[in-house]
Amino acid sequence: MYAPSFDYHRASSVAEAQQLLAANPGAKLLAGGHSLLPMLKLRLAAPTALIDIGRISALKGITAAAGGLRIGAMTTHHDVATSALVAAHCPIVSDAAARIGDMTVRNRGTIGGSVAHADPAADMPTVLTAVGASMEIAGAGGDVRTVAAADFFLGMMATAVGEGEILTAIVVPDLGAGSGGAYAKFAHPASRYAVVGAAAVLTMAGGVCSRAIIIVGGATATPARLASVEAALTGATLTPEVVAAASARAAGDITGDLMGDLFASAEYRRHMAGIYVARAVTAAAARAR
Repeated sequence: MYAPSFDYHRASSVAEAQQLLAANPGAKLLAGGHSLLPMLKLRLAAPTALIDIGRISALKGITAAAGGLRIGAMTTHHDVATSALVAAHCPIVSDAAARIGDMTVRNRGTIGGSVAHADPAADMPTVLTAVGASMEIAGAGGDVRTVAAADFFLGMMATAVGEGEILTAIVVPDLGAGSGGAYAKFAHPASRYAVVGAAAVLTMAGGVCSRAIIIVGGATATPARLASVEAALTGATLTPEVVAAASARAAGDITGDLMGDLFASAEYRRHMAGIYVARAVTAAAARAR
């Protein structure tokens, strides 16, 4: 199908993009376009205008920040996946970026576009929630506020970015010594979206897990934190038996409305969550050691 008619504007700065948003009610920002353009063609979105922010250099790049990294919202998945800085500070993020879509998607799609689109099956919302990332959001008045990833994703394709605001960067903390993270996903064979994705961030001391954060995506509208799985891992030596028993709790932790479709039912997703949690925990533990 063809997309509905819309006006097109190219912004050269964040301030100009905000002015265009204010002047065009119903407009949407265009980043890499790999999420928005298919929605336009399917008539699932009908914005009055597209405001292209792809040429705004201030929104691109990866820099060291206090205790971690600042990743510009227009940084491509390829640049995140191949960044030595990201690999050194938070390798779970670069690993996840390397598994998004295919080469074309990674070279055009952006981390900010993925986050702002908030597709439940996207990889970055799950991973960024697990590592405790935060989002920088620029307001129309020039002010910038920061929202933790855990509070950023409000529902299916709904985020904390308000009217006239623009997501400008993602701040990713350094996992630190003794900590490791891993992401495991059951990818849809056509889209490479996560049917179920599990992110684990563990801190190990003397062979014992002293802290665990487990997040599952793809099963519910927003990333789900698995409290009882975390409790079963914390304070334990992570033998295969302990990991298996803790991961079996995943199904009970995933509450709310589970998603299901022709490819994978809700109950299938619930079952697969435990399998991929176990894989993520095992890999994260090996990194933490």
